[in-house]
Amino acid sequence: MLARLGACAVAGALVAFGAPALVAGASSNGNSSNIVYTVHPIAIPMGSSASSSGLPGPGACVAAFGLACYTPQIFHQAYSIPWTINGQLAGTGEQVAIIDAFGSPTIQSDLATYDAAMGLPAANLNVYYPEGKPNFNGGVKRSGNAFGWAEETSLDVETVHALAPGATINLVVAPTNYGNALNNAVAYAVSNHLGNVLTMSYGSNEGAIAGAGNNIQFLQSNKIFQQAVDQGMSLFASSGDSGATGGLSQPNASYPASNPNVTAAGGTDLFVAADSDPTGASTNGTYTGETAWNDAANCPFGCTSGEFGATGGAPSSLFGAPSYQANLGLSTRWTSDVSFNASVYTATMIYLGFLGPNNGFYFFGGTSEASPSWAAITADLDQAAGHDLGAMNPVLYGLASNPTTYAQDFHDVTVGSNGFPGGAPGFSAGPGWDSPTGLGTPIVSGLISSLGAPGTTTGNSLP
Repeated sequence: MLARLGACAVAGALVAFGAPALVAGASSNGNSSNIVYTVHPIAIPMGSSASSSGLPGPGACVAAFGLACYTPQIFHQAYSIPWTINGQLAGTGEQVAIIDAFGSPTIQSDLATYDAAMGLPAANLNVYYPEGKPNFNGGVKRSGNAFGWAEETSLDVETVHALAPGATINLVVAPTNYGNALNNAVAYAVSNHLGNVLTMSYGSNEGAIAGAGNNIQFLQSNKIFQQAVDQGMSLFASSGDSGATGGLSQPNASYPASNPNVTAAGGTDLFVAADSDPTGASTNGTYTGETAWNDAANCPFGCTSGEFGATGGAPSSLFGAPSYQANLGLSTRWTSDVSFNASVYTATMIYLGFLGPNNGFYFFGGTSEASPSWAAITADLDQAAGHDLGAMNPVLYGLASNPTTYAQDFHDVTVGSNGFPGGAPGFSAGPGWDSPTGLGTPIVSGLISSLGAPGTTTGNSLP
């Protein structure tokens, strides 16, 4: 078992601009050294009963669909995320950059529909296309690469606004999911400082990167991430949705989550008091517990939809152990660093509006939810601190090294594992840091107490 810390111790207009400077040596055309990044948002339609009003409560979803369903209000209560900080909406004055490929043709209107249904204030969303706006071939079927990324875009944007409703959201869209195109999108966000926080809900198995550490696109992205943290930005990425191996035969970290400058967000199943009310009348988001997300091994409510996934988290083959993981007794960089709810069986509800007659709310899961959630929370923390916190791993591991602040700031997830059918055995959750869930999930009120400026005040209702 690994050593563990803590065990004892309003939609905006599209933005026009000139052609950006591309990353040196890169183009958006495919070549033999391409890294192909993928997204795996897990989405289940809510059916004809779903609309932009009268969304069911968690217990009603358990009774009707065999899964719980959560609103922003439930996440705010369960994870102690304030709605206001110093009398302003949480996230006010902060910017969150979201990087996606292909984008969504309806993201502005989808966010407005989501906000109206969830009782959220209008958002400030800007959409950037540094290399031109990609074509989107519409339809009614949820299939094809562009559709998966469109779903990802909706999940990212709606999640950030839900947890940091006062933050400006800057969505930067790459024309393809090749490494050079996404590198250019990240570089554009960094060079134009489109966020004090940046989230990337995509990844590639390290074992699938041609040339490994000598891959040009890999080296380019590392330089961009270093530039970002040198500028004081906080970077987040998803740790993966196919367990410890990522679908390969051996434990395998996902990149860019494995980069030491990036905070790797793993996944859990979150349980709240309202889950047990079959009438759906209860919206009580009181935290009752969590497990490492692994549908095949520990699926809540019976996994009736047939969808399965598990949190990533594994040793890196490309990076040595960073200083903030030094006291864990590790010889290499390990993911995950932190975690957040990610199972589709304890789902977040997201609106999709690019599917014609199939438009509506969908149940979503995946560590694609965890990365933007932590990005939004970090925007809230930056607001409370009165300055950008920068690279978050040294900050978070530092808090976790003190038993008092660890207990105050994190839910320690100690149950479950990320072994997945067809792959090598995974790793177990346990006290303190572990690979599936990292340091755990956030208690944001505690993090604000630890990191906020003296005299910071918070409120638990929308103004």
